[in-house]
Amino acid sequence: MGELRGLAGKVAIVTGGADSIGAAVVRGLHGAGVKTVIAARSADKGEAIAAELGEGALYHRTDIGRDEDLDSLVNTTVEVFGGIDFIITVACVYDDAGAESTREQWHNSFNINVIGGALLVQKALPYLKQSEGASVVNFGSISARISQAQRWTYPVTKAAIHQLTRSQALDLAEFGIRVNTVAAGITWSVPVAGLMQGNRQLADELAAVYQPLGRLAEAEEVADAVVFLCSDNASFITGADLPVVGGYSALGPEARLSCMQVMGEAAAAAAG
Repeated sequence: MGELRGLAGKVAIVTGGADSIGAAVVRGLHGAGVKTVIAARSADKGEAIAAELGEGALYHRTDIGRDEDLDSLVNTTVEVFGGIDFIITVACVYDDAGAESTREQWHNSFNINVIGGALLVQKALPYLKQSEGASVVNFGSISARISQAQRWTYPVTKAAIHQLTRSQALDLAEFGIRVNTVAAGITWSVPVAGLMQGNRQLADELAAVYQPLGRLAEAEEVADAVVFLCSDNASFITGADLPVVGGYSALGPEARLSCMQVMGEAAAAAAG
């Protein structure tokens, strides 16, 4: 396959691009020659990444829950870089209290995790239509496909994103705009590092229970999937979910155990 095609000189907006996986996506795209706009609320982090990357990188303070911020983001991107080719919707909130989640938490989760990204695509659509090889990459999650204890708002909004991708892919195909979802598994990221108090070895050991490859994903591995989906190498891929989950989605309730072996050993033990 060689070098990824159709990226150099293109323009991308990455929501949530100032930190963690979003920052890895920004660096991955920029490294592939894509002019990249970092759309996030964290001005200090966003400006630092833009300064680090230099030419072709721009930070724009953006709260994707506000229409005026989305309008400004689209307008500034076009003014500075001349168009929009790629939209990557990484930004999300984890505002989840399970069964105790309030109406406000439900509204906030949908507003940021689903609606903000959908409206950004809507507002950028006139420019995406003008692009040769436009692509939207939404961020779903393995959480969208399985039940997880004490989590309601987050997995439900992620499941909605997977359906949004299919709907967008269908409606935007006539314009040559591809829309796909990247579903990340348990990834070494700012939230996970904080939860694990920076203990990567322990985090990998715990993740190995769920991810057969035996470790967490690297943020850069998730970013690589995004860069591929934006490239012309993925020119006939749309409406798809690309799981970067280390085998998580292949793991059944038996996990790594052989059910028949376990049952046989239990029967033998019971028989004395």
